[in-house]
Amino acid sequence: MNEEMVQQLMTTAERLANAAESLDRVLGRLDAQQEALNTKVDRIAAAVEEQPYEVSARGEGARRLQERVAELEKSNADLKAQAARMARKTLPPLVSAILAKSCDEAGGDKLDKGVLDKTLQSLSVEQRIAVKSELARAGIIE
Repeated sequence: MNEEMVQQLMTTAERLANAAESLDRVLGRLDAQQEALNTKVDRIAAAVEEQPYEVSARGEGARRLQERVAELEKSNADLKAQAARMARKTLPPLVSAILAKSCDEAGGDKLDKGVLDKTLQSLSVEQRIAVKSELARAGIIE
């Protein structure tokens, strides 16, 4: 048993020595990582200490940029609303009624100018102009 115990003690001592070496290597790596982190923190702290004057100048510029962005967004929304109004896909009811009458009489895709003028006689001059411009925009007359 003595010999057996000595053998066990020696293997245990070897394992403890290996574990101590592993711990020593791990501690060395941890020290290196800690040193690298300290260096990074020092650089960041130095950069932050240098920037107070730049931040105040940037704050004014950032405020101006935010105002400009808000102005441009409002302008963009106005333009989109205007485009939506301008891109009307349907004809007004008056124009549709005139087209229905004229197409029955003319029998084609394009309107005859004489038939159109005859149909529009009951309208005022402004209404005739509006109807003709809508028809031209729709491509029904030239």
